[in-house]
Amino acid sequence: MIPSLCLMGGGRPSGDGAELHRKVAAENWGVTKADLKRLRRDVWKAVKNGSILPTELDPFDPRDDIFGPSIYTINEQYIKPVTAEAGNMSWALMKHPKGLKVDLFVTHAWQEGIFEFIDKVLTSWPRSCHSAWCCMLANP
Repeated sequence: MIPSLCLMGGGRPSGDGAELHRKVAAENWGVTKADLKRLRRDVWKAVKNGSILPTELDPFDPRDDIFGPSIYTINEQYIKPVTAEAGNMSWALMKHPKGLKVDLFVTHAWQEGIFEFIDKVLTSWPRSCHSAWCCMLANP
């Protein structure tokens, strides 16, 4: 089951995601490099165990760990179910309920492969930055 994969790194909040997003300002809806690395590992495990599957719109190759499923597929088959079980907060606030001050903005294409996206972000992450805002992980 996908939601249990999120627990492999420790606990997570449960409760009212809407209330959490009202309390924590949007400029604090960030994720760290470690969060992205963990997300990559968890998504790879979910693909390997068949929790994330190719679709007609995203016929990704489950053996491919370079490009991966599209961000749209990850959002629908992984992020939404995990965050719904946690209380409907964003992935960023699920990981950091008090928030992390954002000092990097990351954009993406929804058809982009999640592994390619994460690898490129990690490779180009400026040394002076600590937390990134990315819509697929920041928005509830």
